[in-house]
Amino acid sequence: MNKDESIRFAAKYLEDLLSFFGINVAVYSTIDDEVIQLSVPSTSLNSLLIGKNADNLRALQHIVMMALITKDAEVTRVNVDVAGYKRQRADRIADKAEGWIRKVRETGEPMTLDLNAADRRVVHKVAQDYSDIETHSEGEGRERKLIIRRLD
Repeated sequence: MNKDESIRFAAKYLEDLLSFFGINVAVYSTIDDEVIQLSVPSTSLNSLLIGKNADNLRALQHIVMMALITKDAEVTRVNVDVAGYKRQRADRIADKAEGWIRKVRETGEPMTLDLNAADRRVVHKVAQDYSDIETHSEGEGRERKLIIRRLD
């Protein structure tokens, strides 16, 4: 399955999956950095689809990703967003990252943060704008932490 077929398949698969919940919507799909971006519009069931700590959202992503893998798709990485939830969260984390970086710059003390992978990526991206700041992750799995430190 080539890239375009992978994108169409992922969107259709998610639409079919959502229809089991009685949610009949068109899923908007794009590709960015070899990740299929699937956007579900707002419905009355947003909180169910997102779930506590976005667990249901991650589960939907995983299901679609596994379906792509079984179809031997060219692109298998998937990001599912419901009603802009992830985009809004990324914006909030980026704002917090600015504050964390400001604090590290002022105090010179490194900061260790317990963030999920998506949030760590946002902080890494924000930190790239600062030549005197370095970020890196340490640890494995759920124990992985983000370190922000000032370069001397």
